[in-house]
Amino acid sequence: MVASGELSRVFASFDQDGDGKITATELQLCMKAAVGEDMSAEDVKALMASVDTDGDGLLDEEELVRLARDTESDQEEEEELMEAFRMYAMEGRGCITPLSLKLMLGKLGKHRDIAECQAMICRFDLDGDGVLNLDEFKTMMDQ
Repeated sequence: MVASGELSRVFASFDQDGDGKITATELQLCMKAAVGEDMSAEDVKALMASVDTDGDGLLDEEELVRLARDTESDQEEEEELMEAFRMYAMEGRGCITPLSLKLMLGKLGKHRDIAECQAMICRFDLDGDGVLNLDEFKTMMDQ
């Protein structure tokens, strides 16, 4: 977790005009510097709106802290999902096959035959290749 003193420094660096508020433009510029990729103005505004509790269209330091914590929580969830995916995709192919699903379910005490595993995969196999990639696995886990 990011320390509050560090977040204060981050806030000060984002708040380029020193008015105690971060505008969408300031956030967009700093995100590009921090992450190295452009965010659209619409994405930045949506991100800001998700934590803008006073509805002024700007972020104060408390709102930036909330955004950082939400982002950190999202990253932790993503890491847990990746770990689960790797457990199921044990054949080294970077995807979940009917066999790898059968083997993992067996380890969990839920024995299924290959046909049942194929049917389970088919339900979430959006591209029809007979296996689950990471995006399809995410969709399955959201159900």
